[in-house]
Amino acid sequence: MNTERPGEPDPERPDEPARPEDRGKPIGRRVLLGTLGLGALGVLTAPTLQSTMESFLAGASEKDPTGLTGLLPNGGGFRYYSVTSSVPHKDEKNYRLTVDGLVDHPASYTLADLRALPQTRLVHDVQCVTGWRVPGTPFEGVRLSDLLDAAGVHHTAGAVRFTCFDGAYSESLTLRQARRADVLVALRMQDKPLGHNHGGPARLYVAPMYFYKSAKWLSGITVTEDVRPGYWEDRGYDVDAWVGRSNGRDDEPTS
Repeated sequence: MNTERPGEPDPERPDEPARPEDRGKPIGRRVLLGTLGLGALGVLTAPTLQSTMESFLAGASEKDPTGLTGLLPNGGGFRYYSVTSSVPHKDEKNYRLTVDGLVDHPASYTLADLRALPQTRLVHDVQCVTGWRVPGTPFEGVRLSDLLDAAGVHHTAGAVRFTCFDGAYSESLTLRQARRADVLVALRMQDKPLGHNHGGPARLYVAPMYFYKSAKWLSGITVTEDVRPGYWEDRGYDVDAWVGRSNGRDDEPTS
């Protein structure tokens, strides 16, 4: 039974053009100027509102072991995920990044050590496998290949495993993937030091892959013979996570 009243659009055809009787009365000059003023105010305040929303979600995510805060809309910005109920904070005084495994020269880097090395800046979209995307995001840090070269990788090596100081997260890349020029140990994001909620003070950044490969709160780089599936791979995600060519998705590539 059709209960639609005359003059109302058909809910089954939402794109149907409005009929003349649906267009309403002309608005006055004051109403028009007021509407334009509100629109301009929205443009001016949008960056502040976006920043406030991101800060709120970042703080909430620290107290949300379920990860459900990551499902909240965030105006095209980042979502915040953690697989543990809390993550310790690290800084210049207590942060260390170890490089070990099948290498000639195991090492331990402080933040000052990492900052003293040549820095590379990359600007690409960030694409999450859950669907959200942040365009044109700058990351800056040390090329992973530089750290591997300094360590002296054994000829038997074929992969690199990454561990994190949240005590749970892990990731892996093949050695060939790890040596790409667009894979960093990132110390900066969006042209400022990498904050805790974004995985600071140092995280992995793998530009051409879905963002779960860019492990947050990076603490260990271990060279191994073979790839070892990481936290999300053990839960069904692809080990090779090229954007648009894995996980059943067809997103535009990020690099």
